[in-house]
Amino acid sequence: MKNAYTAVIKKENDWWVGWIEEVPGVNCQEKTRDELKRTLRVTLKEALEFNRYDALSAAGGGYEEESIAV
Repeated sequence: MKNAYTAVIKKENDWWVGWIEEVPGVNCQEKTRDELKRTLRVTLKEALEFNRYDALSAAGGGYEEESIAV
């Protein structure tokens, strides 16, 4: 099952801007709506990978991972 996230998208003058509601710092700006959606996906994926790496690094050794659904 893939995780779903919510993009907030709007047109501001000549630009499309967007944010991912659930992940602070994931925001982008592009000339077209389709470009914005692609860029948001890439930026979200990179942010999740970085956050995962950061969390595992902070844990050091001797940890376990468990899925938690909300």
